[in-house]
Amino acid sequence: MFNKESFQPVQTTKLVDDVVNQIQQKISTGIILPGDKLPPEPELMQLFNVGRSTIREAIRVLVHAGLVEKKQGFGTYLKSNPIIQEPLTHRLHRAELIEVFEARKMIELEISRLAALRHDDTDLTNMRQHLDTRKMALEQNDRELYAKSDIEFHMAIAIASKNAVIIDLYRTFSHALSDAMSKLNHNYSSHDPQSYSHEQVYESIKNGDSDQAVKWTLDILNGTLSEL
Repeated sequence: MFNKESFQPVQTTKLVDDVVNQIQQKISTGIILPGDKLPPEPELMQLFNVGRSTIREAIRVLVHAGLVEKKQGFGTYLKSNPIIQEPLTHRLHRAELIEVFEARKMIELEISRLAALRHDDTDLTNMRQHLDTRKMALEQNDRELYAKSDIEFHMAIAIASKNAVIIDLYRTFSHALSDAMSKLNHNYSSHDPQSYSHEQVYESIKNGDSDQAVKWTLDILNGTLSEL
């Protein structure tokens, strides 16, 4: 049986998301095991320091996600074979920002490798166009255009991977990070646009050098991760 003391009271903002995230993390890491019974509502209210309506909504989200089931008269249990049925966009919305970025990081490294191996002339033209727009936006201090062209450059690399599943995943992760990335991009006083590294990613892909494409992509990602 999992240790109930590992739960922590949540803050007053995003209460339902916070409760769901804590329970889902325990499920993902195996602290709550298939068949385990969740504590009853009053105990969950005390553990999280929230009201009954918050607990009921959190349980509803977990049931809808396909992770737990309510057995009338017996309580709420983790399913014997829990499979997340919740749309990825919803899951990412509730996740910690750093978790989303780390997952996106793994995808983006493979995207760069595949783009170096599979790109065509149209892909290179699109990348170059977005890079040039990005550079112009920086020079003109057009923050919105800079953020937009930066996202479109990386999306062009994803499209060059020629893997439809990866492209869709990357687009979903990018949407989840867009607000945070925009804030970084708009704060030029501390934000490093890493223009040289972006150019090197483009050149590596153009030259078909997958190792260098991954290297320079990792350089950009680590810089962004440190800012986040």
